[in-house]
Amino acid sequence: MNNLLDLIGLSNLTFKEILWVTFGTFGQVVFFSRWIIQWLSSEKSKTSLIPVAFWWCSLIGGIITLVYAHHIGSFPFMLAQAIGIIVYSRNLILISRKSYGKNT
Repeated sequence: MNNLLDLIGLSNLTFKEILWVTFGTFGQVVFFSRWIIQWLSSEKSKTSLIPVAFWWCSLIGGIITLVYAHHIGSFPFMLAQAIGIIVYSRNLILISRKSYGKNT
C-alpha cells in the first residue's frame, strides 16, 4: 500500500489530508462522469445530445471541487469552478422553465 501511495505522491499526508484528497477526487469523478452520461445518452439516441443528468453532474461535481479548491487555497481553481457553477445552474434553470412551460 505504501508503494502505491509513494507512486501517486500521497505517502507523506496525514489522515485528514488524505480525507481531503479523497473528497476532491470524488468531486472530480462526479464531474468526469458527466461525459460518460453524455456519451451513453448520445449513443442510445444515435444523435449528439446533452441530457439533464450531465448538468446535474456538472453542478454537483463543480460544487465539491470548489469546496476542495477553497480548502487547498487555489484561486484559479476556485474561479474556474465558480464560473462553471453559474453556467450549470443557469442551464438547469432554463431546462426547468422549459419543462414547466415558463418563458421568463
